[in-house]
Amino acid sequence: AVGHPFGLKYTATEGIISNTLHKQDGINYIQHDAALNPGNSGGPLLDASGRLIGVNTAIYSPSGAYAGIGFSIPVGVVNWIVPDLIKYGKVIRPSLGIELARQQLTARAGIEGALILEIVEGSPAETVGLKPTRRNRRGEIELGDIITKVNDNAITSNTDLILTLEKFKAGDKVELQILRDDKEMSMNVELGAGQ
Repeated sequence: AVGHPFGLKYTATEGIISNTLHKQDGINYIQHDAALNPGNSGGPLLDASGRLIGVNTAIYSPSGAYAGIGFSIPVGVVNWIVPDLIKYGKVIRPSLGIELARQQLTARAGIEGALILEIVEGSPAETVGLKPTRRNRRGEIELGDIITKVNDNAITSNTDLILTLEKFKAGDKVELQILRDDKEMSMNVELGAGQ
């Protein structure tokens, strides 16, 4: 892990990659035990041959000291993000314009797929008529559409949907397979630009 910790230039620490983590935001993180201090964030994580494998991001330290478990964003994510940062100054992510129900709730209810909780006004989801979760006049919850497939990619969770959409760009057209009132439907949607 190379960086400028505490203003000291070109400092390197070494460690072992112990895991990769799959987070809800759709990004995998490289977990390692190389020391990361203030000034290491944004610095490169290199392999033993000096090849870039990630960018140092954070450290988890129960004691509050700068010793613990380090996390780096993999180089594949960096390669995907940098062109947008250069061109737009921010990352443009493909978006359906939906808010998903929390995974813990859908898992507890035995739902496989990504359950739509809310739909953003004027979004691609609204344009094609996707249905959000709502309460009826009797106060009962009526489940919204459950996304089960994007093109040929099976969707069994929110993370599946997030990771699958990241394969596309805003403006791409995809075919969604959804479950609505226990009936399967498919619809084509053009992805919008999200943050």
